[in-house]
Amino acid sequence: MLTHLHKLLSPQDTKSSIQIKFWLGLSLVLTAVYGILALQQAFSSEYVVQDDARQHVFWLRRFLISELFPNDLIADYFQSVAPLGYTILYRSFAVVGIDPLWLSKILPLILGLMTASYSFGVCLQILPLPITGFIGAILLNQNLWMQDGLISATPKAFIYPLFLAFLYYFSRRSFIPCLVAIALLGLFYPSLIFVCILILLFQFFHWRRWQLQLAFNRQEYISIAGIGVAILVLLPYALSSSEFAPTTAASTAKTLPEFLSGGRSSFFINDPWEFWFNESRSGIRLTSALMPPLVYAGLLLPIMLRYPSLFPLVTKIRSTIILLPQMILASLVMFFVAHALIFKLHLPSRYTQHSLRIILTIAAAIALTLLIDTLLRRSRGFEQRLFDYIKRAFALIIALILIFYPATLNQFLWTGYVVGNNPSLYQFFQQQPPDIIIASLADEANNLPTFAQRSILVGSEYAIPYHWGYYRQFRQRTLDLVQAQYSQDLTALQQFIQKYNIDFWLLEKNAFTPEYVTSDGWIRQFQPLTANIAQQLQQQAPALSKVTIQCTVFEVNNFIVLQTQCIQTQSE
Repeated sequence: MLTHLHKLLSPQDTKSSIQIKFWLGLSLVLTAVYGILALQQAFSSEYVVQDDARQHVFWLRRFLISELFPNDLIADYFQSVAPLGYTILYRSFAVVGIDPLWLSKILPLILGLMTASYSFGVCLQILPLPITGFIGAILLNQNLWMQDGLISATPKAFIYPLFLAFLYYFSRRSFIPCLVAIALLGLFYPSLIFVCILILLFQFFHWRRWQLQLAFNRQEYISIAGIGVAILVLLPYALSSSEFAPTTAASTAKTLPEFLSGGRSSFFINDPWEFWFNESRSGIRLTSALMPPLVYAGLLLPIMLRYPSLFPLVTKIRSTIILLPQMILASLVMFFVAHALIFKLHLPSRYTQHSLRIILTIAAAIALTLLIDTLLRRSRGFEQRLFDYIKRAFALIIALILIFYPATLNQFLWTGYVVGNNPSLYQFFQQQPPDIIIASLADEANNLPTFAQRSILVGSEYAIPYHWGYYRQFRQRTLDLVQAQYSQDLTALQQFIQKYNIDFWLLEKNAFTPEYVTSDGWIRQFQPLTANIAQQLQQQAPALSKVTIQCTVFEVNNFIVLQTQCIQTQSE
């Protein structure tokens, strides 16, 4: 039995080994299980959408029904920032009648299987053992299903299969497939192209005798071609001009509560550790990369590599392992460049969080393989009882990877799905003309573009402040809406309706209480406006509250819908 177990850790012929097919197949089966569990949630109700997909998928229905979202600031903005490849993919399916929302629920399963396959392949390019590929593929997929990247089917979901494809084909020096992977990555997630370029540039430098030397290798023509493809893919982004430019300047951002601690898009926070290491926008996202706990084994790999006598399998590791530190260096370089050019290269965390997950899961797979191999080697010749302990330890490690740890998590899978709880409200708005505009400060407004397929004036989910050309308009709309909803002047309310061509007003029944204003984090950040409104609400009711009875056209649960045409006919 011990000999049989140890054969799993013997280098194999990677082209014909049955073991490779078995372990790759097992990786794909477990990945498919995760995807199927997610599908059960995705199709558990007619009104289910992934949280991030509310921003990045709703507008794609324009390709399905051209009349949707006409002259819609929010839809226009998210369409303008969508990568070309992402848009083309969804549009291609929409042309043949496939709903983008339905497609966004199916894609995570497909992308997960692709990620597992390429992760398996990259691991084998470093340590040619099928079990290493299996551990790496499963750890990465477990990490991804604990977070909202892969499940979103937004541009960031495509990072993992495409970036891993680049690593796989580059490590094999597969010319055409490598260039295709670079091009596709640029079309779906341009930010990581900069990391690819740096990795390719590193191939021309070698560290020898404590000196960095330039060393051109004729075999590195693939690096030159890859850099050329990357530049070509980036050119359209560099040369095009956006109607929502410029990006928000750091000096401006520091004055906006949206970017400060507790803000909608908090960036400038006071805790240095959180700011540099964990914050979702400014940090490298180290904590998110160190999941599940077995990934911590990857931190031990540099130490293990220094002791081949203790870990004999180290001698079987190929030179392609150099890609791991090169990825770390490239990611960190871009991370600090993005900090230096705040928001011009978007968020710094984009350049580290995804690559760190890949690096650490691969490193953990190699480290665990080395550890298991050493345990099995050391057990030879020992008494039966010790051998039984070794077998149990081996089984425990595999069980932790496959079953026990994910089963202990209440949120595995963590899908971030949002369920719409007001179907009749969505159906009411769907019965209205497609060019209507709905004004609301309620959180439920965030669901209307997806579930009702109708335009909203503003919504907290769409308050993305990184392009000032967009957010300047969006923020002004929000301020105007807050002032109009709580204004005691009916004329000012009517002027607001006319200015923005509002057709319906969605209200929560407790919207005119001071607690409603002070407890909502999005509304509360607009100070001192909201503080003054909360104080006024204690003294006098706003004009809008006085016309709710006569202008209500629909009511469900805690919501009422007012027709603005009715409001326009009211008088003091």
